[in-house]
Amino acid sequence: MAAPKKSVAPAGQATGNGATQPSPPDFNRDQELHALRDMLLIRRFEEKAGQLYGMGAIGGFCHLYIGQEAIVVGMQMALKDGDQVITGYRDHGHMLACGMDAKGVMAELTGRHGGYSKGKGGSMHMFSKEKNFYGGHGIVGAQVSLGTGLAFANRYRGNDFVSLAYFGDGASNQGQVYESFNMAELWKLPVVYVIENNRYAMGTSVTRSSAQTDFSKRGISFNIPGEQVDGMDVRAVKAAGDKAVAWCRAGKGPYILEMQTYRYRGHSMSDPAKYRTREEVDKVRHDQDPIEQVRNRLLAEKMTEQDLKAIDAEVRDIVNAAADFAQHDAEPDASELYTDVYR
Repeated sequence: MAAPKKSVAPAGQATGNGATQPSPPDFNRDQELHALRDMLLIRRFEEKAGQLYGMGAIGGFCHLYIGQEAIVVGMQMALKDGDQVITGYRDHGHMLACGMDAKGVMAELTGRHGGYSKGKGGSMHMFSKEKNFYGGHGIVGAQVSLGTGLAFANRYRGNDFVSLAYFGDGASNQGQVYESFNMAELWKLPVVYVIENNRYAMGTSVTRSSAQTDFSKRGISFNIPGEQVDGMDVRAVKAAGDKAVAWCRAGKGPYILEMQTYRYRGHSMSDPAKYRTREEVDKVRHDQDPIEQVRNRLLAEKMTEQDLKAIDAEVRDIVNAAADFAQHDAEPDASELYTDVYR
C-alpha cells in the first residue's frame, strides 16, 4: 500500500496546511530560456548518469535529481557572484546550476582523474572553490551546520555574501539542524535554509515521519521566518529566493524556504520506490513537471517546437560529450591514493 502523500500546491492554490501560495511574477523570454536550458541540462545529465550506472560505469551511491530541477535553477537566479552553495548527496543538479563543467562532474562520477575531486570523491563528494560550491556531503544533515559556518565567515569578514544550505525533509529531523538554526538567528547569520521537501526522505512519507509537516515552520521557536514555495515552478522559486536573499543581505539573519517538490526516481539507484504508486508519479509528471511548464509558456509566446528541440539537442550534445569524456579519461594513478586526504 502506498504511503499517504502530501499535496504540492501550484501557485495560487491552497497548500496542504490551508495557506495559499501567491501567483509568481512572470519571466521574460530570456529568463524562461535560461531556466529551460539549465533545467534540461540537469535532467539530461541525470538521465545519462542513470544509464551509465546501469552499465556499471558508475559505482557506489548515485542519487538523481530528476523532477526537482526548478529549485536549484530558480535559487541560483536569485544569487550573485560570491554567494555560496552547499548541499547533501543529491547534488549533481546543484553543481551544474552553479556553472560547474558537465565533463568534470561526470568524470568524477566514473572515478576519473579529470573529475572535480580527481576521481576520488564520487557522486557525493565534489567541490568547486571557483564556483563557490562547497559539496556534496554524504552525512545526512551535515551540510546544514557547514553552510551555517559559511554564513558565519561572511558575517565575520563583513561582506554581503549569502550562503544557501540545501537539505531534505528527512534531514530536517536531525539535531544539528536545530543547533544551526539557533546559532544562525542568535548571530544574525546570512544563510538561507532551503528544505527540498520531496515527500519521502529515504522512503518514508513525511506524514509518517514528521510531527510538523509544514517545514517552513521549523524555525518558529528560533524566530526564523519561513515560507512554503511551489518548488515545481521555477518562477515561484526565483521570487521566494529573491525575498530570502534580500532578507539575509540586509543583516536580518537566516530565512527558511520549504520547497514543495517531487523526485521521479527512487531515493537512490538501488531504490525501486515501491512505497508509492506509478499513478502518483505519472500524475505529478503530467500536471506539474517543471520543464514542461516552461516549455508550455514559451510555446504560448509563439516559440516553435523546432526551436525548443534545438535547445534540447544542444543540451544532449553537451551531456553526450561529458559521458564520452568520463568513460575515456584516465583513472587516477595509484600514487594519488593518499594525496588530498586529511590525516
